[in-house]
Order: sequence, then structure tokens, then C-alpha cells
Amino acid sequence: MKAVKSYAAHSADKPLAPYQLDRREPGADDVEIKILYCGVCHSDIHTARNEWGGTMYPVVPGHEIVGKVTRVGDKVSRFKVGDNVGVGCFVDSCGHCRNCAEDNEQYCENGHSQTYNSMLQDKKTITYGGYSTHIVVTQKFVLNVSDKLPLEKVAPLLCAGITTYSPLKHWNVKKGDKLAVVGLGGLGHMAVKIAASMGAEVTVLSRSKSKEKDASELGAHHFEITTEKETMKKLAGSFDYIIDTVSADHDYNEYLALLRTNGVMVLLGVPPKPSDVHAFQLIGGRRSLVGSLVGGIKETQEMLDYCAEHNITSDVEMIGIDKINEAYERTLAGDVHYRFVIDMATLN
Repeated sequence: MKAVKSYAAHSADKPLAPYQLDRREPGADDVEIKILYCGVCHSDIHTARNEWGGTMYPVVPGHEIVGKVTRVGDKVSRFKVGDNVGVGCFVDSCGHCRNCAEDNEQYCENGHSQTYNSMLQDKKTITYGGYSTHIVVTQKFVLNVSDKLPLEKVAPLLCAGITTYSPLKHWNVKKGDKLAVVGLGGLGHMAVKIAASMGAEVTVLSRSKSKEKDASELGAHHFEITTEKETMKKLAGSFDYIIDTVSADHDYNEYLALLRTNGVMVLLGVPPKPSDVHAFQLIGGRRSLVGSLVGGIKETQEMLDYCAEHNITSDVEMIGIDKINEAYERTLAGDVHYRFVIDMATLN
């Protein structure tokens, strides 16, 4: 075992603090990674504060990881020491269920192993995430990262990037499609960039007029304020697709009314309370209300390669690990454009 430095939450109501954890020595199929950068996802906050339940303390969050390979096992063929690599939201799966066989490990029928606050496939070893100096991951779940892009801006692609790329690809968003993005935060700003790069006509739907300039600079073609009832009436039946990134309580019915016949609304955010959906909003226009959860390893690699080809990265604000608790509060207040990324050199 190797002792490494990290930051952990020890209870739901205490700030994150330094913590020493033990990483396993690399096995034959393992890759050891020195973590250079780790993005801060809203899921980190939910988990640290046990807002979804089931947090196993102490918890070391972080699943937007970019770093360099420092050691590899004897059977590792895809990576060598010094390679730029990434690790996303999960680090293993059963490998034999139908979904795993179809490269959809994120939907593993026997439970994938999340990067933190989860169990490895032995069902007894707890996982610890990227707010740490090193991590050891089975080679199949390690991703190649191009040196064409700044690594600190690549880190959030491992969650925010793939979370938005996956549904855009699955529902075949293409040139000429009219697509709305609800919410311009960490997920929303990536949805705008990627959808625009695919040729969609992108509209940002927001409650804040102050985000209009940013939306345009990110690639959006239109910007509308959702608090104005006349605007929502005007937009009725306008969109082929809606990407809903909002995790606060809001009325899905209002947005479903903006879809054309056969339109699709994709949920990426997770509000704290269940939402009521009127059946007629779906039946009346043969509309679909669907959800999507990140992507499999194959698709995540495809996303990273696509972003390198199209020069797409996240807009980030770099912080030292000592600012993580402040970053959590600022994230909750919407005071970040659009993703915090930790410089893990500040932990050494």
C-alpha cells in the first residue's frame, strides 16, 4: 500500500480537511496516476454533505481527473510512464452483463464502481476520488488525453463533457436541429459548446439576463429569459431537443410545452424533489421525456478525441486545494464560470 495525501469530508456538516489514505500498489492490469488537476462537480458537494444519502465517511470526492502515468502493471499495453491520462466517474464494472458487453458500463446491471464513495468489484474495498495526489485504476477505465489541449481545461470533460456529449450523440443531434439548453452552468456551458459544434441551432433558456453575453460567446445563437411568460408562449413548439441541466426544483411541464411534435427533453440535472409531469404534455405532441447518465468508456474516449479535434474545453477557474470549501459555497451560489478545477500540486 502507498500512503497518499488527500482532502476528505468526515461528516455532512464539517468542512473538507487533509486526510491520508492508502492506495493499492499497481497490479498487473493497473495504472498508477499522479493527479495534476481535478474538477469540482456539484455531485461532489451532494456526496460530501450526504444530500443523496449513503455517503461512507471519510469520503474523498473528485471524478474529473487528469494526470500523468507514473507506474504500470506487467499486463498494461495501452499506457506507458509519462502519458497524459484521465479518469472519469467510474473505475470498474462487472464486465460481463449485457450493458457492459455493449460498452455501456455506466449502466452496469451488477453495479459499476464509481470513482469515489463506492465499492470496487470485490464489493468490500471503498473507492476514494481525485482530491488526492495519486490514484490507481484498472487500465480499461483509464482514458487517453491529447496534449493538444490545456490539461486543466480538459479535467471537467471527464464528467460535464461526457454527460452532455452522450445524449447529443445518442439522439443524433445534427446540423439544423433546434436545441435548447436549460441552465448555463457547468453542464450547460458544455452542452452549448458541443451542440453548436455539431451544427445545431442553440438557444439558452435562463432565469438570469446577466448570462446572455456568456451564452453568445460560448456559441449559442439565441438567449431567452424563462421568467417571462410571454417568452415561454412565444417559444411553444419551437425545439427538436431540450437539454435540461438544472438541479433545482422547476416545472418540467413548462419546458415540455416548448418541444415540437416528436421532440425530446433530456434530463441531466437531479432536483431534490420528484417532479409532477402531466401526461398530456407527452401525449399531445408525442414528446419524450428521457434521462441520461454520463457515457461508457468507449464513448468517453470518443468525446475526448472529438473535443481535441474541435478545440473544445471547459471554461475553468483554478483553485488551490485549500480553497475547496470556499469553492463549494461559490458553486452553490452560482459564482463560478463555469467549473472549478483544483491544481493538485497545491496538495504536495
